[in-house]
This record gives sequence, structure tokens and C-alpha cells, in this order.
Amino acid sequence: MTPPPETQSSPVSPTAAHTSTSAAAPHDRGLSSAVRATSGATLLSRLGGLAREVLTARIFGDTAIGSAFAAGFQVPNLFRRLFGEGALSAAFIPEYTTLQKDDPHLADQFASLVVAALLLVTTALTLVIEAGLLVALVALPPDPDRNLSLGLIMTMLPYMPLVCVAAIMGGMLQVHGRFGAASAGPLMMNTMVVAMGLYFLLTGQLGSATTAYILGGVVVASGVTQCAWFARLLSPRVKWTRAYEGAREAGRRTFRRFVPAAVGLGSLQINTFIDTLLAMWPIWVGPTLLGFVYPLDERSNVLIAGAARLYQFPLGVFGIAVAVAIFPLLARHRAEPAHFVQTLRRGIRLSLFIGLPASVGLFLVRHEAIAVPYSGGSTGFSATGVERCAAVLGGFALAVWAYSLNHVLTRVFYSLGDTKTPMRVSLAMVALNVALNLALIWELKEAGLGWSTAICAAVQCAALFVLVRRVLPEPILDASTRLAMARIAVAAGVMGGVVWAVGRFMPWPPGWTGSLASLLVKSGVGAVAFVVSARLLGCHELGWLLSRRRPT
Repeated sequence: MTPPPETQSSPVSPTAAHTSTSAAAPHDRGLSSAVRATSGATLLSRLGGLAREVLTARIFGDTAIGSAFAAGFQVPNLFRRLFGEGALSAAFIPEYTTLQKDDPHLADQFASLVVAALLLVTTALTLVIEAGLLVALVALPPDPDRNLSLGLIMTMLPYMPLVCVAAIMGGMLQVHGRFGAASAGPLMMNTMVVAMGLYFLLTGQLGSATTAYILGGVVVASGVTQCAWFARLLSPRVKWTRAYEGAREAGRRTFRRFVPAAVGLGSLQINTFIDTLLAMWPIWVGPTLLGFVYPLDERSNVLIAGAARLYQFPLGVFGIAVAVAIFPLLARHRAEPAHFVQTLRRGIRLSLFIGLPASVGLFLVRHEAIAVPYSGGSTGFSATGVERCAAVLGGFALAVWAYSLNHVLTRVFYSLGDTKTPMRVSLAMVALNVALNLALIWELKEAGLGWSTAICAAVQCAALFVLVRRVLPEPILDASTRLAMARIAVAAGVMGGVVWAVGRFMPWPPGWTGSLASLLVKSGVGAVAFVVSARLLGCHELGWLLSRRRPT
């Protein structure tokens, strides 16, 4: 591993990093504890996010209003991922971690400087975008669906500076060891939206533009709540100040790292925006593209959003939790190559332990996973919408393991102060994603966007593995890690075979009740099959997750 510019370390023998596979080393248990804390809070958040998605699907259905609301919510969250949880966190956390160890007072100045600059920049960006959308509303020919979509984006866009500041404060909480609290921000937003959504659902106020605008306002109000809550949690640990002259050099270092990271992660957000643009094309532009009848319709965006929420559930609860937990640990031990590599190996194994069976299982229950939350009764998706949404989920699901690993591998470079390498890989993925999107939607419709995302994730994972190997003093995939990965793959394969057999040979009643029964039985049998197979094969990852030790 090449040490970062700020530190140098003596070479460490590869054997120094080796530990027995029968038990986790202390730092492995520390990582596992951090993963558990993050996963616990994220589980509640993702359950809230799923409840929010289900309620909005029930309120708006697979309609143009549903697509417009989904797009309005997606836009501020693109910037959250870039400025709050993405590029800025990647540049901020290693610097803040170092300053906390060496000079806590300077760390307070640095944190104050970054938060103030972030709030100023994102607020200015919000005003510029709002002005552009207002011009579009006035200049473009009247169109009810397009006007509603642009209006909802304008309503929810002020959430962007608020949630970006909340996200960076969440990163600070991670450095202070408060992983669970740092993951609680989205939980607040989901709770507020779900409460209002339940009111609309119970009072029968469904499918109206007024309902959409009110829910958008609740999203913005939740941003204020998140900022206030995180500021309170940080108050015993951080002394906010306007005198941050001493932190300007640290701020310049962070900015130099932020720019390439912003380009790299910005490319991911470009991918997301392109997906949204393709899905919203019938509403924003029209029913044709270059004279050809466009293969998607006004329902496509809400169907894609519904499928994305389900594949992001296991990814967010565990996959991203591993990456979030491992980042400060890697940053803390970047001058200790043996410790660094061993922590990374454990992170990879933990990611695969959930990501691989999640990919297999979610693909096999894709239809039930869509039908149960989003349909049934007089509200929600139509039967056609369920089939189309399940096809999208099938594409997304196959690469949950790759999405998880990409988050971990990208943070290896960020923890070493290298934000350029992930940037180059991400830019290449933009080109590949655009090409695949445009090629696949004509045959697979909106499901083509799911398959394109999965293919790009797998290619990106392979590229990152090759590039990470070049900066480490020894192979990531040593013999014990390869054996562990093979065991996980076999256990996931056994689980998949059992779930397939249950679905193939058991009779299921028709309709929503049958989908619910099938989902419960397949999920329960699959979980038992995987855990039993993993135990029989000697997989130690489950034991790591259940061990109790705070991060070190």
C-alpha cells in the first residue's frame, strides 16, 4: 500500500496481516460492532423508506403524478449523495479524523469552516436551479403533467442544502464513534412523510396534485429537523466557531480532494439523472425520440423508483453499512498496511455474506416483493404495473453484491487520499451506462435500465478490484479470503435452489394473498437454508456480526 502524502510507514510482512479464520481479530470485531450499529439504525431508516415508498405508491399509484413525485424527490437527493454523503464526505472524513487525533481544537475550526461553506454553496445552487425551473415553467408551452413535475421539483429542492449539511454532520458523528446516531437522519424524514401519508390514505385524499405538494413540503421540513437533531448530538463534542482561519490549510486540502471525488461521484449522479431523464422523457419532452415512438411511458419513473427502493433495502441496511463503518477505520489505520489490508478483507467478506444471498433471493421473489407492498385492494399499482416493476427489480437485484463491494472498494482509495482513481472508473461507467440504457430500453423497456445498472456495477467492481490490488502490499484475496468467498457462494447457491424448489412445487392461492404467502414462505425458508448452509460450510462471518465489541 502506498502511504498517503501526510504519512509514511515501514514495510510490513504479508504474514503480519494473517489471522485465523476461526475467529475475528480485535479490529474485525470493532468493524463488526460498527456495522451492527450502522445497520440497526439504517434498518429502521430503510423500513421507514419502504413504508414511505409504499404509501406514496398507494396514494398516487402507477400514474403520471406518481412519476412526478418520484422525480421531485430524486433531484435533491442527487445532490445529497454528491455533497453530503459522497464526494465531500470522502474528502472530509480522513482530514477530520486526523485533526481529531492531533488537534481537537483545530478539528472544531475545520468542521465549522466546512459546514459554513457547504451551506453557502448549496443554498446558492438551489436558488440558481429554482430560477431556471421558473423560467422553464413560464417559457415552455403549458402542459399539466410537466408543470406538476417541475413544480414538485421546485417545492422539494430546498431540502437539498438542509440534508447535505445534515449528512456531513452525520459523517462527524461517525468519526466520534456514533455510527447508529449518524444513520438516523433519513429515519426522521421517513417518519414525517409516513405520518402525513397515512393521514391522506385514511382520509381518502388520493392521487391529487395538492397531496403531492403537501408531501413535498413535509420533506423540506424534515431537513430542518435533521439539522437541528445532529447539531444537538454534536454539541458536547464539537465547539462551533466563526474563527476558522487556522483551518484554512486543511480546508484547501479537503477542496483539492473534493474536486476529483465530485467529478467521480458526480458521474454516478449523472447516471442516476440520465435514468430519471429517460424515465421521465414522455412527461418532460414527449412521446417520441428522434422521430421514433418512445418505448417508455408516463408510468415508467414511478415503477423504476418502486423497484429501486426494494433492491436498495438490503444494500442500505448492510452493504452501505459496511462501507460507512469501514471508512473511518481504514482512514485511522492507513499508515498500518497489515491492519489496513486485514480490515479490508473482513469488509469484503461481510459485504458478500449478505450481498450475494440478497441478490439471489431478491431475484427469485421479485414478483411477490413488488405485488405485496405496492398492489392489492383499490389503491396502488395495477396488475400490469406490478409485472413491469418486477421486471425492473429482476435487473437491479442481480448485482446487489456488486453495489455493496463497490462502496467498500471506493472507500479504500478515499481513505488513502486518492479520489482520482475512483473518478476515472466512474467516468467510464457513465459512458457504458448511457450506451446500455439506450440499447436495452427498446427491447426491455424500463427493465433495461435495471439491467444496465447491474451490468455497470459488475464491471465497476472488477475494475476496482484490479486497481486496489496495485496500491496494496499484498493480494486482497489471499487463500483464506478466497476460501471464505467460495463458501459464501455455495451457501447462496444452496439457498437459491431451495427457494426455487419451494416456488416451483408448492401450490399458492391466487391474488394478493397468494403473493404474501409465497413471499413469507420463500423468505423464511431461504434465510434458514442460507444460515444452516453457512454454518455447515464453516462461514465465520455470521459469528463476527454477532460478536460484541465497539469500533477501535
